[in-house]
Amino acid sequence: MIKKILLVSAGLIVLTITGFLIWVASYPELRKSKTVGGLPRMQSQYLTMRDGVRIAVDIWLPPDMGTDDRVPTLVAGTRYSRGYSFAQKLDFKTKMKIRLENIDERRVEMVELTPEAAWANDAGYAVVIIDARGSAASFGSRDIEWSPDEVADYGEIIAWIAEQSWSNGKIGAWGTSYPGNTAELMASTGQPAFLATAPRFSDFDPLLGVGMPGGLKADGFIQQWSALNAALDHNPAASRAVDSDRSGELLEEAIAGHNDLTIAEALSAIEYRDDEYGQSRLTMEAASPYSLRESIEAGNTPMQIWVSWLDAGTADGALSRYLTFSNPQQVLIGPWNHGGSASIDPFLYEYVIEDNTETMLAGFEIIKPQMEQVLAFFDCYLKENTCPELESSITYYTLGSGEWQTTSVWPVEGFETRRLYFADSGTLSQEVPSAEAASDEYTVDFSATTGTTNRWMAQMGSAIDYTADRAAEDKKLLTYTSEPLRVDTEITGSPIVTLYVASTEADGAFHVYLEDVAPDGKVTYITEGILRAIHHPLSENEPPYVQLGSYRSFNRDDASPLVPGEVTEIEINLYATSVLIRAGHSLRVAIAGADADTFDRYPAEGTPVWAMYRDSIYPSSITLPMQER
Repeated sequence: MIKKILLVSAGLIVLTITGFLIWVASYPELRKSKTVGGLPRMQSQYLTMRDGVRIAVDIWLPPDMGTDDRVPTLVAGTRYSRGYSFAQKLDFKTKMKIRLENIDERRVEMVELTPEAAWANDAGYAVVIIDARGSAASFGSRDIEWSPDEVADYGEIIAWIAEQSWSNGKIGAWGTSYPGNTAELMASTGQPAFLATAPRFSDFDPLLGVGMPGGLKADGFIQQWSALNAALDHNPAASRAVDSDRSGELLEEAIAGHNDLTIAEALSAIEYRDDEYGQSRLTMEAASPYSLRESIEAGNTPMQIWVSWLDAGTADGALSRYLTFSNPQQVLIGPWNHGGSASIDPFLYEYVIEDNTETMLAGFEIIKPQMEQVLAFFDCYLKENTCPELESSITYYTLGSGEWQTTSVWPVEGFETRRLYFADSGTLSQEVPSAEAASDEYTVDFSATTGTTNRWMAQMGSAIDYTADRAAEDKKLLTYTSEPLRVDTEITGSPIVTLYVASTEADGAFHVYLEDVAPDGKVTYITEGILRAIHHPLSENEPPYVQLGSYRSFNRDDASPLVPGEVTEIEINLYATSVLIRAGHSLRVAIAGADADTFDRYPAEGTPVWAMYRDSIYPSSITLPMQER
């Protein structure tokens, strides 16, 4: 009897252990799942390009797709790896941890497929994710980011997709940041199957929009971006082999061929817009969407564009594109971080969400309604047989108000341009200066900073936070402050600051901030303008795209050092904004000669001392597009 009980007990233990092992091992893997029609959800393979270079692609089919269904496709081209092997290896140990700790299945699925791609899949789209040439599991080299060869690859892949048995022959592209740029560049390939694109938080002019705004090298961002990509390009664990490469030998071979200069090395030699990038014999213009205007306009591809007022120069880029390209465009400018996962209006604190692991899922809940609008846009062009003509428009958020407005024209109608002059005792005045000789002396403080959660560092995916009081930082700067406003006043457009300044140095940096000063003295950042001193001359040549203010080429031949001690007129465009200034608050212009945590030091040696003139002959001022509420 005892023996029988022991045998039964042992059997139950074996069954329990077996059940546990099956329960753990059976944790579902998206990559190994099937559609309702029995098709593999995900296929990963190499496609061979015109020059023999093999490009790695993933194809994700919708979960409810039948055997004979034909579906539209959304494409994303990335240099950040289409999948990480170290994160996507769901071995038994990992599955047991997931089961026992009851880890949210959404977190697990996000490792295999991003929420944006999953939402597109669930909405009936095939999703094709591409490792850009010379990155991750793809072969080839990266002579320059967004190279002409890379763009040509996308054209070939789009043509290949259109011929697949699961494709309905209608293709669009979307993506955030780098993939946002590729989404726009795909519109230049001339592929008839490419019908719509939705770039999100992309850079219309990558060099001046984020890498070297105002001619000042954003070294803080460049070093971090370069280190990230160098790690991705040369680490097999940061890439994933295609299905047929079971041993990983091809992945190793592809990575061994990624022997390019780092981004930081290539950009270190660039001081001017027309300098070549590395050994590519190309300037950054070749990698910029604006340079492909003719081919992008030729297809008349509809565009839905998402940007933020506080994300590098993405909003200015979107506005310039809107005013330059003839393509139908829906532009949305919000109060978001880079990527749209957090609302960062510095005046409405309850909208701010910290960018950390604990709020990652909450961030995706913010993105989800954005993605619903993106998918509705694509539904019109990639699913419907007919689609009404898209009317171009700009929908923008006004900081400090919580309100959205829509316009078809820019600048927005109904705003009056007001000019405020630098005046005595650090004030801003509506009165035209009458003094014949007046100036303020300022010695550049190279410790001045906007911190590391600013708009320029944001493209690394870090938080943007302008809620901090800048009153203490402003004590390091040269400031001019207005009287309190009598009524609520909206500023929407591009402020312009005109400086009349004499410097002791031939070079330097001008960082000009527009700020809100509350009745209690708290100072809040609104926007800024940046200019390296040697680029002060305006250009009379035709700009490559419509400018939001004065135009400079930033080319080597057009640079001109300051003459020490000589008064020079310097006009600086501030980045476009829309903000509500409450009654009782004041406006402040704060001027610095450095942003220590973000930009290189100009000049490399020496400390400029400025004489900022504010008299009848040299009336330094700011012009603002304003409207009383």
